[in-house]
Amino acid sequence: MIGYAICGSFCTHKASLKLLEKLAAENEILPILSDASYCTDTRFGTAENLRERIRSITGKDAIHTIREAEPIGPKIALDALIIAPCTGNTLAKIAHGITDTPVTMAAKAHLRSGRVLIITLATNDAMSANLENIALMLNRKNVYFVPMIQDDIDKKPHSLVADFTMAEETMKLALDGKQIRPLFLESK
Repeated sequence: MIGYAICGSFCTHKASLKLLEKLAAENEILPILSDASYCTDTRFGTAENLRERIRSITGKDAIHTIREAEPIGPKIALDALIIAPCTGNTLAKIAHGITDTPVTMAAKAHLRSGRVLIITLATNDAMSANLENIALMLNRKNVYFVPMIQDDIDKKPHSLVADFTMAEETMKLALDGKQIRPLFLESK
């Protein structure tokens, strides 16, 4: 079973749901939503529509509380946990052991069991405030990143967004203990 967590980088939810559909066609999926994704309506869609879409893709209601996420690891053994998208806020919390959301609890519980975590980053501060967190997580055992690209060099010079189309290949290599390379893709 694959854990699939969605954080609040709402502009990437469309790509995330496309990836979720692809993974769900071949895997049992345990969906997990951050607080923001579970309850925030944005110009990209409503929270209710997101929850319903996830339910229709996976056949399950998303885990959306810390209490529901805590058994992941010891009682709910996932083959891998993908956070797609993983915001800079969530990355920073995981890097520093802060467990105050369903997604950070899922990641902590999953990693404590020595299983694979795949980070599909989407953050405007990747190459500034969050650069040290990327470095910390790159050095952690069982943590793998989906290759990233600068999505708008001129308007958002510190931003990085993972190439969601490479997440499945990243997961396959990660399950063999390998980080896909190159990690940073050339801007288009």
